[in-house]
Amino acid sequence: MPVSSQHKVYIPTSSRDNQYLLAEFALTDSILARFGAPLVDQAEPYKEFYLQLGKIFFELADQAGLRNVHLIANGKTPVVRFHTEAYTLQTAEQILFFYNPAYHEAQNSFFNPAEKARKVSLLFLATDANIRANAADFHNKVRALLQRFSDEINSPELKIKVRDHQHLTYDLFAKQKGIKESYGYKLRSLDARYKARQCELPSEHSALTYAIINLPLSRYVKEQVTINAKSDRPYTELYQLIQDQFVEATSLNKLTHRAVLANGLLPLVRNSKFDKMSTGQELQMIGFDTSIREGQLIADWDDSNLVESVQLIIFATQDDYTDMGYGRFMNQVETALRRFAKGVNLNPERDDLVIRFHQHISYHL
Repeated sequence: MPVSSQHKVYIPTSSRDNQYLLAEFALTDSILARFGAPLVDQAEPYKEFYLQLGKIFFELADQAGLRNVHLIANGKTPVVRFHTEAYTLQTAEQILFFYNPAYHEAQNSFFNPAEKARKVSLLFLATDANIRANAADFHNKVRALLQRFSDEINSPELKIKVRDHQHLTYDLFAKQKGIKESYGYKLRSLDARYKARQCELPSEHSALTYAIINLPLSRYVKEQVTINAKSDRPYTELYQLIQDQFVEATSLNKLTHRAVLANGLLPLVRNSKFDKMSTGQELQMIGFDTSIREGQLIADWDDSNLVESVQLIIFATQDDYTDMGYGRFMNQVETALRRFAKGVNLNPERDDLVIRFHQHISYHL
């Protein structure tokens, strides 16, 4: 294989892009005081504050031409996914935004007027037909808005953390299902892509790159083992098979930092240098430590319960990055997953094995 081809991964034209920026800041008494004291004798003492904050935010967004923005002050984590229809769902711990970036626009506020939130989140969803090509411009627009927002709030206690999230999602077996066309990606790091498009990131920023793979537990996968329905832990053998096949396939392809999750929770991937691992009722924060040279395997099953799908994570270390980008890393991921798919009896013409390639950066404004 030519050297240039080794550093490109060919992704089907049916793939989907997402980009969103999340700006967060702690809601302090000093910031509240800038808008007047809350009316504590009323049933909804914080309503007016949230409305005023939203008015500032949405006016700035309109001026900047940012057309899908949301204010979140109810403690819930936003989860963004591509969908042909636009809708928003709330659970106890999440707000799920489904939308098509090429078409959908929205402005919403989510808050409890009776409670002071621990933090306020400003969510910016990219609205473009060509997200990757215009990602740097979108980032610049958001950062400029946040600077104006900071000037409007004018509080020394306002410290904004910015997270830029980008996803590229596709089915590993798209070609077997008739999607013949593909496009070659080098998958450069975000800071390299942004610098080439006149978007300079702060020198103090952190970056994460990883792939999350969704493995639905079809009848054909479950038939690989004998499930003892009378056992207290009937799915131990099934989850062990999946883990063994995944570890073998990734190890052969020199992919060292991995996770196997079969607990029904949504994983949020972080760098363990900055964030601690934690588990809620719906969400699980997974922290990888790239200083562990021999590799890292995080396994979390609930083998008393059959989940709808198993989440597999492959985290990119510095060794997985080249001057060309993460193309070689994703080729290794795909090679490993094709081997894994055979080991758990997936049929490429019938089954989906959806890969979501993530790139994140974060910094303080």
